[in-house]
Amino acid sequence: MSRPQLVLIALILFYSLTACRSDNNKNVPLAITPPMGWNSYDCYGHLVTENDVKANADYMAAHLKEYGWEYVVVDYLWYAEGLTSENIRFENPPQHIDEYGRLIPSPTLHPSSVNGKGFKPLADYVHAKGLKFGIHIMRGIPYQAIEKNTPVKGTNIKASEIANREDTCSWYQGLCGVDMTRPGAQEYYNSLLELYADWGVDFIKADDMSSPYHADEIEALQRAIRRTGRYIILSLSPGPTFIGNPRHVSTHAQMWRISGDFWDQWPKLRHQFDLCRMWAPFSGPGHWPDADMLPVGQLSIRTDIPELKPRRSQFTYEELKTMMTLWCMFRSPLMIGGNLPDMTPEELSLLTNKEALAINQRTTGNREIYRSGNTIVW
Repeated sequence: MSRPQLVLIALILFYSLTACRSDNNKNVPLAITPPMGWNSYDCYGHLVTENDVKANADYMAAHLKEYGWEYVVVDYLWYAEGLTSENIRFENPPQHIDEYGRLIPSPTLHPSSVNGKGFKPLADYVHAKGLKFGIHIMRGIPYQAIEKNTPVKGTNIKASEIANREDTCSWYQGLCGVDMTRPGAQEYYNSLLELYADWGVDFIKADDMSSPYHADEIEALQRAIRRTGRYIILSLSPGPTFIGNPRHVSTHAQMWRISGDFWDQWPKLRHQFDLCRMWAPFSGPGHWPDADMLPVGQLSIRTDIPELKPRRSQFTYEELKTMMTLWCMFRSPLMIGGNLPDMTPEELSLLTNKEALAINQRTTGNREIYRSGNTIVW
Protein backbone atom coordinates (compact mmCIF):
# COMPACT_ATOMS: atom_id res chain seq x y z
CA MET A 1 0.00 0.00 0.00
CA SER A 2 1.53 3.29 -1.03
CA ARG A 3 2.00 5.97 1.57
CA PRO A 4 0.30 9.32 1.02
CA GLN A 5 2.54 12.03 -0.26
CA LEU A 6 2.69 15.04 1.99
CA VAL A 7 4.19 18.33 0.91
CA LEU A 8 5.61 20.74 3.45
CA ILE A 9 6.41 24.19 2.12
CA ALA A 10 8.21 26.99 3.94
CA LEU A 11 7.06 30.21 2.29
CA ILE A 12 8.68 33.07 4.15
CA LEU A 13 11.30 32.95 6.90
CA PHE A 14 12.10 35.86 9.16
CA TYR A 15 15.50 35.57 10.78
CA SER A 16 16.34 37.30 14.03
CA LEU A 17 19.60 37.17 15.87
CA THR A 18 19.42 35.77 19.38
CA ALA A 19 21.85 36.60 22.11
CA CYS A 20 24.02 33.80 23.40
CA ARG A 21 23.35 32.82 27.01
CA SER A 22 26.21 33.26 29.43
CA ASP A 23 26.35 30.97 32.45
CA ASN A 24 27.49 34.00 34.41
CA ASN A 25 24.29 35.92 33.69
CA LYS A 26 21.62 34.58 36.02
CA ASN A 27 18.98 36.93 34.59
CA VAL A 28 18.98 35.26 31.16
CA PRO A 29 16.34 32.50 30.80
CA LEU A 30 17.11 28.88 30.01
CA ALA A 31 16.58 27.44 26.55
CA ILE A 32 16.13 30.66 24.62
CA THR A 33 16.36 28.41 21.54
CA PRO A 34 15.16 24.79 21.21
CA PRO A 35 17.67 22.42 22.85
CA MET A 36 19.59 20.09 20.53
CA GLY A 37 21.20 16.80 21.49
CA TRP A 38 21.15 13.01 21.61
CA ASN A 39 19.11 10.68 23.83
CA SER A 40 19.97 7.04 24.38
CA TYR A 41 16.45 5.57 24.47
CA ASP A 42 15.68 4.92 20.80
CA CYS A 43 18.87 2.94 20.26
CA TYR A 44 19.65 1.41 23.68
CA GLY A 45 16.40 1.36 25.69
CA HIS A 46 17.12 0.78 29.38
CA LEU A 47 20.46 -0.91 28.70
CA VAL A 48 22.71 1.96 27.64
CA THR A 49 26.20 1.63 29.09
CA GLU A 50 28.83 4.15 30.02
CA ASN A 51 30.87 3.19 26.98
CA ASP A 52 27.86 3.70 24.70
CA VAL A 53 27.36 7.20 26.10
CA LYS A 54 31.03 8.06 25.67
CA ALA A 55 31.04 6.83 22.07
CA ASN A 56 28.07 9.03 21.23
CA ALA A 57 29.61 12.00 23.02
CA ASP A 58 32.82 11.48 21.03
CA TYR A 59 30.87 11.44 17.77
CA MET A 60 28.86 14.52 18.67
CA ALA A 61 31.96 16.48 19.59
CA ALA A 62 33.68 15.52 16.33
CA HIS A 63 30.81 15.84 13.86
CA LEU A 64 27.83 17.72 15.33
CA LYS A 65 28.92 20.20 17.98
CA GLU A 66 29.79 22.90 15.45
CA TYR A 67 26.19 22.80 14.21
CA GLY A 68 24.72 23.42 17.67
CA TRP A 69 24.19 19.89 18.97
CA GLU A 70 25.28 19.81 22.61
CA TYR A 71 23.22 17.64 25.01
CA VAL A 72 24.10 13.99 25.72
CA VAL A 73 21.22 12.42 27.66
CA VAL A 74 21.17 9.04 29.44
CA ASP A 75 17.60 7.78 29.33
CA TYR A 76 15.74 5.64 31.82
CA LEU A 77 16.61 2.86 34.28
CA TRP A 78 20.30 3.74 34.63
CA TYR A 79 19.79 2.77 38.30
CA ALA A 80 18.17 -0.64 37.69
CA GLU A 81 19.82 -4.05 37.77
CA GLY A 82 19.03 -7.18 35.77
CA LEU A 83 15.86 -5.99 34.07
CA THR A 84 14.63 -7.73 30.93
CA SER A 85 11.64 -7.25 28.64
CA GLU A 86 9.89 -9.91 30.75
CA ASN A 87 10.40 -8.52 34.28
CA ILE A 88 10.63 -4.78 33.60
CA ARG A 89 6.89 -4.37 34.29
CA PHE A 90 7.02 -6.21 37.65
CA GLU A 91 6.33 -4.37 40.88
CA ASN A 92 9.32 -3.19 42.92
CA PRO A 93 12.14 -4.07 40.46
CA PRO A 94 15.76 -4.06 41.73
CA GLN A 95 17.19 -0.52 41.87
CA HIS A 96 20.25 1.10 43.43
CA ILE A 97 19.66 3.81 46.04
CA ASP A 98 21.87 5.80 48.42
CA GLU A 99 21.40 6.34 52.16
CA TYR A 100 18.83 9.06 51.51
CA GLY A 101 16.64 6.98 49.20
CA ARG A 102 17.89 8.60 46.00
CA LEU A 103 18.48 6.50 42.89
CA ILE A 104 22.12 6.09 41.89
CA PRO A 105 23.68 4.53 38.77
CA SER A 106 24.04 0.78 38.34
CA PRO A 107 27.75 -0.06 38.64
CA THR A 108 27.20 -2.78 36.03
CA LEU A 109 26.08 -0.28 33.40
CA HIS A 110 28.19 2.64 34.64
CA PRO A 111 31.38 1.35 36.31
CA SER A 112 32.84 4.81 36.98
CA SER A 113 29.92 5.54 39.33
CA VAL A 114 31.21 3.28 42.12
CA ASN A 115 32.24 4.48 45.58
CA GLY A 116 29.68 7.23 45.68
CA LYS A 117 30.90 9.01 42.54
CA GLY A 118 27.53 8.73 40.78
CA PHE A 119 27.40 10.27 37.33
CA LYS A 120 30.08 12.86 38.02
CA PRO A 121 32.88 11.01 36.15
CA LEU A 122 30.67 10.53 33.09
CA ALA A 123 29.43 14.12 33.23
CA ASP A 124 33.04 15.30 33.49
CA TYR A 125 33.88 13.27 30.38
CA VAL A 126 31.02 14.84 28.44
CA HIS A 127 31.86 18.35 29.68
CA ALA A 128 35.49 17.90 28.65
CA LYS A 129 34.20 17.51 25.08
CA GLY A 130 32.54 20.90 25.28
CA LEU A 131 29.12 19.27 25.59
CA LYS A 132 26.37 19.09 28.24
CA PHE A 133 25.14 16.11 30.22
CA GLY A 134 21.59 15.01 30.92
CA ILE A 135 19.69 12.19 32.64
CA HIS A 136 16.20 10.74 32.63
CA ILE A 137 14.37 10.45 35.97
CA MET A 138 11.04 9.02 37.04
CA ARG A 139 8.54 10.92 39.13
CA GLY A 140 8.38 9.96 42.78
CA ILE A 141 10.32 7.99 45.37
CA PRO A 142 11.70 4.42 44.97
CA TYR A 143 10.02 1.51 46.72
CA GLN A 144 13.41 0.50 48.12
CA ALA A 145 13.53 3.82 49.98
CA ILE A 146 10.08 3.17 51.45
CA GLU A 147 10.96 -0.39 52.48
CA LYS A 148 14.19 0.73 54.15
CA ASN A 149 12.45 3.87 55.42
CA THR A 150 15.44 5.99 54.54
CA PRO A 151 15.64 9.55 55.89
CA VAL A 152 14.95 12.57 53.73
CA LYS A 153 18.28 14.37 53.69
CA GLY A 154 18.47 17.29 56.11
CA THR A 155 15.27 16.37 57.94
CA ASN A 156 13.94 13.94 60.54
CA ILE A 157 11.30 12.79 58.02
CA LYS A 158 11.36 9.23 56.66
CA ALA A 159 10.53 8.04 53.17
CA SER A 160 7.34 6.27 54.23
CA GLU A 161 5.94 9.56 55.53
CA ILE A 162 6.00 11.30 52.14
CA ALA A 163 5.19 8.36 49.85
CA ASN A 164 1.78 8.00 48.24
CA ARG A 165 1.60 4.27 47.55
CA GLU A 166 -1.67 4.66 45.67
CA ASP A 167 -0.04 6.95 43.10
CA THR A 168 2.04 4.82 40.75
CA CYS A 169 3.18 4.89 37.14
CA SER A 170 1.12 2.66 34.84
CA TRP A 171 4.14 1.30 32.95
CA TYR A 172 6.97 1.16 35.51
CA GLN A 173 6.40 -0.01 39.06
CA GLY A 174 9.68 1.02 40.66
CA LEU A 175 8.49 4.24 42.30
CA CYS A 176 5.37 5.83 43.72
CA GLY A 177 4.35 9.45 43.91
CA VAL A 178 5.42 11.95 46.55
CA ASP A 179 2.57 13.52 48.51
CA MET A 180 3.42 17.20 48.25
CA THR A 181 1.08 18.10 51.12
CA ARG A 182 3.31 16.33 53.63
CA PRO A 183 6.32 17.74 55.51
CA GLY A 184 9.56 16.62 53.89
CA ALA A 185 8.12 16.23 50.39
CA GLN A 186 9.76 19.33 48.92
CA GLU A 187 12.93 18.53 50.83
CA TYR A 188 13.08 15.16 49.10
CA TYR A 189 12.99 16.78 45.67
CA ASN A 190 15.53 19.34 46.89
CA SER A 191 17.86 16.50 47.86
CA LEU A 192 17.51 14.91 44.41
CA LEU A 193 18.49 18.09 42.62
CA GLU A 194 21.32 18.77 45.05
CA LEU A 195 22.73 15.37 44.07
CA TYR A 196 22.22 15.92 40.35
CA ALA A 197 23.81 19.37 40.50
CA ASP A 198 26.81 17.88 42.32
CA TRP A 199 27.14 15.34 39.51
CA GLY A 200 27.13 18.14 36.93
CA VAL A 201 23.76 17.45 35.33
CA ASP A 202 22.63 20.09 32.80
CA PHE A 203 19.40 18.51 31.54
CA ILE A 204 16.66 16.48 33.22
CA LYS A 205 14.02 14.50 31.36
CA ALA A 206 11.36 13.88 34.03
CA ASP A 207 9.03 11.02 33.12
CA ASP A 208 5.56 10.06 34.37
CA MET A 209 5.00 13.78 34.90
CA SER A 210 2.85 15.16 32.12
CA SER A 211 0.38 12.45 31.03
CA PRO A 212 -1.39 12.29 33.41
CA TYR A 213 -0.40 15.76 34.50
CA HIS A 214 1.13 16.04 37.99
CA ALA A 215 1.20 19.79 38.57
CA ASP A 216 2.30 19.61 42.22
CA GLU A 217 5.36 17.46 41.55
CA ILE A 218 6.27 19.44 38.43
CA GLU A 219 6.28 22.59 40.54
CA ALA A 220 8.30 20.85 43.27
CA LEU A 221 10.91 19.71 40.76
CA GLN A 222 11.23 23.18 39.25
CA ARG A 223 11.58 24.77 42.72
CA ALA A 224 14.32 22.26 43.52
CA ILE A 225 16.14 23.05 40.27
CA ARG A 226 16.08 26.78 40.94
CA ARG A 227 17.30 26.21 44.47
CA THR A 228 20.53 24.64 43.18
CA GLY A 229 21.53 27.82 41.29
CA ARG A 230 22.64 25.62 38.38
CA TYR A 231 21.37 25.94 34.81
CA ILE A 232 19.36 22.73 34.35
CA ILE A 233 16.81 22.33 31.58
CA LEU A 234 13.61 20.52 32.60
CA SER A 235 11.93 18.33 29.97
CA LEU A 236 8.60 16.66 30.81
CA SER A 237 7.39 13.27 29.57
CA PRO A 238 5.43 11.33 28.52
CA GLY A 239 2.95 12.78 26.11
CA PRO A 240 0.52 13.83 25.04
CA THR A 241 0.57 16.72 27.47
CA PHE A 242 -2.94 18.12 27.94
CA ILE A 243 -3.24 21.29 25.89
CA GLY A 244 -5.90 22.80 28.13
CA ASN A 245 -3.43 24.50 30.50
CA PRO A 246 -0.42 25.58 28.44
CA ARG A 247 0.41 28.42 30.83
CA HIS A 248 1.27 26.07 33.69
CA VAL A 249 3.54 23.79 31.71
CA SER A 250 5.29 26.66 29.91
CA THR A 251 5.92 28.36 33.26
CA HIS A 252 7.43 25.34 34.99
CA ALA A 253 9.32 23.49 32.22
CA GLN A 254 11.46 24.31 29.20
CA MET A 255 10.20 21.32 27.16
CA TRP A 256 7.16 19.04 27.24
CA ARG A 257 6.03 16.21 25.01
CA ILE A 258 3.09 16.75 22.67
CA SER A 259 2.64 13.08 21.71
CA GLY A 260 3.20 9.56 22.88
CA ASP A 261 6.45 7.86 21.93
CA PHE A 262 7.29 8.72 18.33
CA TRP A 263 8.76 5.96 16.18
CA ASP A 264 9.72 5.45 12.55
CA GLN A 265 6.18 4.83 11.28
CA TRP A 266 4.44 7.00 8.68
CA PRO A 267 1.06 7.23 10.51
CA LYS A 268 2.84 8.63 13.55
CA LEU A 269 4.65 11.21 11.43
CA ARG A 270 1.43 12.20 9.72
CA HIS A 271 -0.23 12.68 13.12
CA GLN A 272 2.59 14.95 14.30
CA PHE A 273 1.48 17.53 11.72
CA ASP A 274 -1.85 17.82 13.55
CA LEU A 275 -0.22 18.09 16.97
CA CYS A 276 2.35 20.64 15.84
CA ARG A 277 -0.43 22.82 14.42
CA MET A 278 -2.20 22.73 17.81
CA TRP A 279 0.86 23.53 19.89
CA ALA A 280 2.62 26.09 17.66
CA PRO A 281 1.03 29.13 19.40
CA PHE A 282 2.62 28.11 22.70
CA SER A 283 6.19 27.84 21.45
CA GLY A 284 8.81 30.46 22.27
CA PRO A 285 12.04 31.28 24.11
CA GLY A 286 12.26 29.26 27.31
CA HIS A 287 9.25 27.04 26.57
CA TRP A 288 9.22 24.56 23.70
CA PRO A 289 6.55 21.94 22.87
CA ASP A 290 8.50 18.77 22.09
CA ALA A 291 7.64 16.55 19.10
CA ASP A 292 9.87 13.80 20.60
CA MET A 293 13.11 12.21 19.49
CA LEU A 294 14.23 11.87 15.89
CA PRO A 295 14.31 8.15 14.96
CA VAL A 296 17.09 8.45 12.40
CA GLY A 297 19.92 5.96 12.00
CA GLN A 298 20.40 2.67 13.85
CA LEU A 299 17.56 2.00 16.30
CA SER A 300 16.66 -0.55 18.99
CA ILE A 301 20.12 -2.03 19.27
CA ARG A 302 18.95 -2.98 22.76
CA THR A 303 15.34 -2.55 23.81
CA ASP A 304 12.75 -3.55 26.41
CA ILE A 305 9.98 -3.57 23.77
CA PRO A 306 9.90 -7.06 22.15
CA GLU A 307 8.13 -5.90 18.98
CA LEU A 308 10.89 -3.38 18.23
CA LYS A 309 13.72 -5.21 16.47
CA PRO A 310 17.22 -3.85 15.78
CA ARG A 311 16.98 -1.90 12.51
CA ARG A 312 17.84 1.21 10.61
CA SER A 313 15.06 3.76 10.63
CA GLN A 314 12.15 2.49 8.54
CA PHE A 315 11.56 5.98 7.19
CA THR A 316 12.65 6.54 3.62
CA TYR A 317 15.10 9.36 2.98
CA GLU A 318 12.24 11.58 1.78
CA GLU A 319 10.27 10.80 4.93
CA LEU A 320 13.30 11.59 7.08
CA LYS A 321 13.57 14.95 5.31
CA THR A 322 9.86 15.56 5.92
CA MET A 323 10.31 14.76 9.61
CA MET A 324 13.36 16.99 10.00
CA THR A 325 11.67 19.83 8.12
CA LEU A 326 8.56 19.69 10.30
CA TRP A 327 10.59 19.57 13.53
CA CYS A 328 12.62 22.58 12.37
CA MET A 329 9.63 24.61 11.16
CA PHE A 330 7.69 23.85 14.35
CA ARG A 331 10.82 24.73 16.37
CA SER A 332 10.70 21.50 18.33
CA PRO A 333 13.64 20.56 20.51
CA LEU A 334 15.89 18.30 18.44
CA MET A 335 16.98 15.08 20.13
CA ILE A 336 18.57 12.44 17.92
CA GLY A 337 17.43 8.90 18.74
CA GLY A 338 19.76 6.78 16.60
CA ASN A 339 23.24 5.60 17.55
CA LEU A 340 25.52 8.41 16.36
CA PRO A 341 28.64 6.38 15.47
CA ASP A 342 26.50 4.36 13.02
CA MET A 343 25.23 7.38 11.06
CA THR A 344 25.59 7.22 7.29
CA PRO A 345 26.77 10.28 5.34
CA GLU A 346 23.22 10.71 4.04
CA GLU A 347 21.76 10.66 7.55
CA LEU A 348 24.46 12.98 8.86
CA SER A 349 23.64 15.45 6.10
CA LEU A 350 20.11 15.79 7.48
CA LEU A 351 21.46 16.61 10.94
CA THR A 352 23.97 19.17 9.69
CA ASN A 353 21.81 21.12 7.24
CA LYS A 354 22.62 24.68 8.29
CA GLU A 355 19.57 26.21 6.62
CA ALA A 356 17.14 23.80 8.29
CA LEU A 357 18.82 24.23 11.69
CA ALA A 358 18.69 28.03 11.30
CA ILE A 359 14.91 27.77 10.89
CA ASN A 360 14.74 25.79 14.12
CA GLN A 361 17.04 28.09 16.06
CA ARG A 362 16.52 31.58 14.66
CA THR A 363 12.99 32.13 13.32
CA THR A 364 9.80 33.39 14.96
CA GLY A 365 6.06 33.14 14.44
CA ASN A 366 6.28 29.73 12.74
CA ARG A 367 2.84 28.24 12.09
CA GLU A 368 0.73 26.31 9.63
CA ILE A 369 -0.98 28.66 7.17
CA TYR A 370 -2.67 26.32 4.69
CA ARG A 371 -3.98 22.76 4.55
CA SER A 372 -5.77 20.89 1.80
CA GLY A 373 -5.77 17.12 1.90
CA ASN A 374 -2.15 16.00 2.11
CA THR A 375 -0.71 19.40 1.24
CA ILE A 376 0.31 21.36 4.32
CA VAL A 377 2.01 24.74 4.23
CA TRP A 378 3.94 26.34 7.09
